[in-house]
Amino acid sequence: MPAQTGHEPVGTARREGDRLRFVGAATRRIARGIDLDEIVLGLCRATVPTFSDAILVYLRDPLPVGDERPVDPFVLRLRRTDRLRLTEDDSELGLSAAAPDTDLDLGPAAELCEVQPGGALAEVLRGVRPVFGDSAAARAALPELLGDGRSVPSGHRAILAPLRGRRRVIGAAVFLRRPDRPAFEANDLLVAAQLATHTALGIDKAVLYGREAYIADELQRTMLPENLPRPTGVKLASRYLPAAETARVGGDWYDAIPLPGSRVALVVGDVMGHSMTSAAIMGQLRTTAQTLAGLDLPPQEVLHHLDEQAQRLGENRMATCLYAVYDPVAHRITIANAGHPPPILLHLGGRAEVLRVPPGAPIGVGGVDFEAVELDAPAGATLLLYTDGLVESRLRDVWTGIEQLRERLAATAQLTGPDHSPPLEALCDDVLDMLGPGDRDDDIALLAARFDGIAPSDVAYWFLEPEEQAPGRARRLARRALARWDLEELSDSVELLVSEVVTNAVRYAERPVTLRLLRTDVLRCEVGDDSPQLPRQRRARDTDEGGRGLFLVNRLARRWGATRLSTGKVVWFELPARV
Repeated sequence: MPAQTGHEPVGTARREGDRLRFVGAATRRIARGIDLDEIVLGLCRATVPTFSDAILVYLRDPLPVGDERPVDPFVLRLRRTDRLRLTEDDSELGLSAAAPDTDLDLGPAAELCEVQPGGALAEVLRGVRPVFGDSAAARAALPELLGDGRSVPSGHRAILAPLRGRRRVIGAAVFLRRPDRPAFEANDLLVAAQLATHTALGIDKAVLYGREAYIADELQRTMLPENLPRPTGVKLASRYLPAAETARVGGDWYDAIPLPGSRVALVVGDVMGHSMTSAAIMGQLRTTAQTLAGLDLPPQEVLHHLDEQAQRLGENRMATCLYAVYDPVAHRITIANAGHPPPILLHLGGRAEVLRVPPGAPIGVGGVDFEAVELDAPAGATLLLYTDGLVESRLRDVWTGIEQLRERLAATAQLTGPDHSPPLEALCDDVLDMLGPGDRDDDIALLAARFDGIAPSDVAYWFLEPEEQAPGRARRLARRALARWDLEELSDSVELLVSEVVTNAVRYAERPVTLRLLRTDVLRCEVGDDSPQLPRQRRARDTDEGGRGLFLVNRLARRWGATRLSTGKVVWFELPARV
């Protein structure tokens, strides 16, 4: 007998040690989960069959987020029910438990349970502490939870554990054991309480993070261009991919902004960090870039002003950005870079070239100058702008990724032959296909531009002195150009509109007025002068001698607009190339 007395504390201590090891391993497994499903799965895998032979997990539907006020009555939905055997992964739990040969039969548990205020289930959930299944409170609450008056089968043991988050009960878990397993002890209630607490707090955090990530992701997507423009002489395509679920909220952006003279600004940028703040800063920088583009500033000046804006937003508001302007008439592109990966130019013959652009410092550093380079942009070539998520990951450095991207583009072009460019949309998809399973550490923004250009024979350009004879001379010059292009059927409309726009320009100009006609799939007319005052359409009164020019332009032209420049403004209109 004395020997038995001496062994009893040893056995108790061993069981307590086993419980502590189990709780530690189980909570670590639950904590591994990032989203709601992973956390619930972690609870199930950690407890079945080591702690219980089956588990049912119910969660509020919908789950409340943050400070949302609770609603009564509320609904619990069966999120998961598991009856699992021990696997190799469970060896870390510190206990070995062989699953019995017979299955635990609860029958089909109800999918939904409406928790009524003042009911037996509501009282147990309000009490927060787990209760044994054979307690008076649980015997009344379990049929309400399981539905249709079901209860725990005779001889089986159960623990009903409320899942309480930071502010409210968000669900319940039912742990079940067969009759051939040892009954739950008082200490098992403490184990169930710890498992329930860790699970509920993890779910709370997952729901909050999911809401924040969703809002930021939507914020980011709404600030990206919904549709790319269709500027003359260039085709555009884009892609945006969020990063992995653990860090999907970033500040990558791209843009294509039409500029005066049929030019287009191509922009790609990446705000450092992954948060709602990053997405918000991205939106501010993108808006600033659009405003600066409207002023028709040189690329290096755009980056300089973006740098100033980033500093005004606060400390450590860093971003990389590449800003390029393509001129389809000159077949040239001007590029300035602020710490961004260099663009790649895919030539018509299949050669892929990493462009040598001075890298510059990131936006937000302050006190640095940016340098622009002007390069040839031959017809048929494709320029690829991208963020570092495409070329950098845990598995490769950025320069290795850039070289792999260059090789991928060259290989894709060779498949289409030396005289043809690969379809732009297919090219973007093929570029993204180079990403492997471990290559999605960051957001990816991709902007591709296929340079078609405008042939010199399709451009007519003149300077007109700001004098009374200018509108008449403009009409004659436009008529000759249309005759040369075999577009005489447009002469009446073009002469009328050119006359009205040139007349308005001459009225305010002090320096020569420019007149340019471009023939592509449409006929575009551009009139520039040195006055920054933009014309505004108004309805003239019957007694007015003027004021009908823009009204006529608006009625006859397919599209028209006016853009302020650093040197004045440009008024343009477009007509179908054939009537």
